[in-house]
Parts: sequence; C-alpha cells; structure tokens
Amino acid sequence: MAETITRADLANSIYQELGLSHAESGEIVDAVIEEILVALEKDESVKLSSFGTFKVRQKKQRVGRNPKTKKEVPISARKVITFHASNILTRRVNS
Repeated sequence: MAETITRADLANSIYQELGLSHAESGEIVDAVIEEILVALEKDESVKLSSFGTFKVRQKKQRVGRNPKTKKEVPISARKVITFHASNILTRRVNS
C-alpha cells in the first residue's frame, strides 16, 4: 500500500534540505498551499512547472440516479477542481 505524504512530511523535507527551523519550514509549506487555495478560489489555474496544473471547472446542473432505487435525483451545479499531471511527472511515475 502506498504511503501518504503529509504537510509535516513536506515541512520536514524543507527542514532537512535547507536547514531552516521546523517552524519556518512549516510556514513555507502553509504559505505555498494558501497561495494555491487563493488562486483556485478566484477560478485561476495553478501551473507548477514539471508537476502539473490545477484548474477549476464549472459543472452544470444535471439529473443523476440513485443506483439502489434507480430514482432520478437532481445534482446541483458546482465547481470541481481538476489536476492534469505534466508529461515530466507522468514519465517519472511510470519509469
């Protein structure tokens, strides 16, 4: 089973690579994530070179079905976040 990388793991990597304090490393991780969140809230795309692109997409209202009862249920319009991996990331994962 795959391991999950957490904010603390990212901060620890920054701590080890750059020699900053644990607190400073955590603040950097939080600041980067906050910038991504703010951009997505504004419906902006976030492109991380050699990694991928996060985009906000608007989905229209539609009719869905309850799989158990087969009854039609309205699904409201909403925004979804999509991620498209870069070719570099895809190659690294598949090698």
